Amino acid sequence: MTPDLSTTYLGLRLRSPIVASASPLTGNLDSLRELERHGIGAAVLPSLFEEQIEHEQIDVHELLEYQTHSFGEALTWFPELEDYSTGPDTYLEHLRQAKAALEIPVIASLNGVSPGGWLRYARLCEEAGADALELNVYAVETSVELSAADVEARTIRLVKEVREAVSIPLAVKVGPFYSAFAHMAEQLRDAGADGLVLFNRFLQPDIDLETLEISPWLALSTSAELRLPLRCIAILRGRVNVSLAGTTGVHDWQSALKLLLAGADVVMVASAPLARGVAVIEELADGIRGWMVEREYTSVEQLKGSLSQASCPDPAAFERGNYMRALVSYAPGAGGRSGLADHR
Repeated sequence: MTPDLSTTYLGLRLRSPIVASASPLTGNLDSLRELERHGIGAAVLPSLFEEQIEHEQIDVHELLEYQTHSFGEALTWFPELEDYSTGPDTYLEHLRQAKAALEIPVIASLNGVSPGGWLRYARLCEEAGADALELNVYAVETSVELSAADVEARTIRLVKEVREAVSIPLAVKVGPFYSAFAHMAEQLRDAGADGLVLFNRFLQPDIDLETLEISPWLALSTSAELRLPLRCIAILRGRVNVSLAGTTGVHDWQSALKLLLAGADVVMVASAPLARGVAVIEELADGIRGWMVEREYTSVEQLKGSLSQASCPDPAAFERGNYMRALVSYAPGAGGRSGLADHR
């Protein structure tokens, strides 16, 4: 009997737990069709950024030219217009075309931190046919006046306002940097989130030593990045009543399977198909299916969350006790077991 790979995410029934997260692949209609042919369960379109929304609402040329010649360095304050290559209207048209061309669910994505045009475009994405909306919360706080409570309250308020603006399912993609993440997850659920996507990757800038400029730097994820979403999903499963999506670090079927066992409803991928081609989607599904046959699992629903903290025979494995145990028992090279003092 062939195992059933279908799963439920945000109330949507998907044929596979492998979902294409926002990337250049989902921004192109041909690659979206290719992803669907290779068995993807759903697709998240690239995010519509707050800066793109603002571009429609202001006189861009006047904004960029105002006082730019006060001194030479001012010319580098703002990105060039062509850096914002996809405006809101183009985004909505891509969403409509994707919905018309695909049978799998299509999830729109908005990226920003303030309400403004968000509420309007959340509604427009719903009207354009999005099956769900992913709110991509991405902010690196630099103000010394904002407290952690202020930042959390702003995010919760944004989720609540977007939730009130649309009726389609709402997922929130967040970063891991909250002091009490389980509590924050519960607050996001109370604000109206139907699902959480763990985690947003904060892309770090670099310094170009030749030009002495700050340069943006984008690197694909690595398998080592899986551990953080794996742990947090295992802790949330059964405690916070939301759909859970694991993303970052999924490069093979073993990683995808681990997230499902920890409690993820879906596994989102971007780096793997970008690096190795969309055929990797089939590799992930085949690997999961083969493992299920070997272990006599009949469905993904049967195995989801079976190794979450709530279900794990050793729940301390997800807590501090295991941290101490791992450090104390670590053996460098071919040597014997080493104590904690050796690794300080």
